[in-house]
Amino acid sequence: DSTQYLEAHKCGLSLKQNQVILNIKPSICSAINMATGESGDPEKVNFDNIKEKARRLWDSSPQPVKRFPWNRALENFVQLTLDLTLAVVKYLSVPVLAVSSLSEMSYCAHQRKLTIIPVPLLLGFVLAGFLKETALELSPLLKDAEVPWHLIAIAIFFTLIKLPGPYYPYWGRIFIPHIANGALFRTLWFMFLWYRRSKISGAELPNSLVNVRDSEIE
Repeated sequence: DSTQYLEAHKCGLSLKQNQVILNIKPSICSAINMATGESGDPEKVNFDNIKEKARRLWDSSPQPVKRFPWNRALENFVQLTLDLTLAVVKYLSVPVLAVSSLSEMSYCAHQRKLTIIPVPLLLGFVLAGFLKETALELSPLLKDAEVPWHLIAIAIFFTLIKLPGPYYPYWGRIFIPHIANGALFRTLWFMFLWYRRSKISGAELPNSLVNVRDSEIE
């Protein structure tokens, strides 16, 4: 009898354990599903929250803030930044180019190759003029542009050629930097003529308007 009682008691315990396990499994699965559903993509959730907060902030802003021309202010800021950058480059390019050219000439003098410097300089002069004329032929609108982008592109191109000068082979260190120097000097001269012409045309424009008004009055 005691043996039967123990076996029956064991069967009852095993049934209770199975019921407990079966009850725990759905709760675990539901918890996992809730966690995965709530987590989602954290970057997307953060971006959505930021966008929603920005929209609420904009909606709660006063009308003067909403009527302010933010796009025009951004355009003016970008234009001012470009103008300042071009002004800094314009005033620093000549002394930096002069110092670097003297350094490269001293290297050629040390290597006893000073007499051949005019050859790469003249070649650089010719290349700069050729690239300028080619750019104007490909895009005639550059002649009337407010900024000489083609000259800026030529200057950047030869600057990138000039920078790795010490790492060129022997004859490359002799010729390539001076070719770039000749092209850069002539490009700077082209820029000087460009800005001088723009100032002259800007000064002549008000005079022409005054003459037109006088003729209309007469």
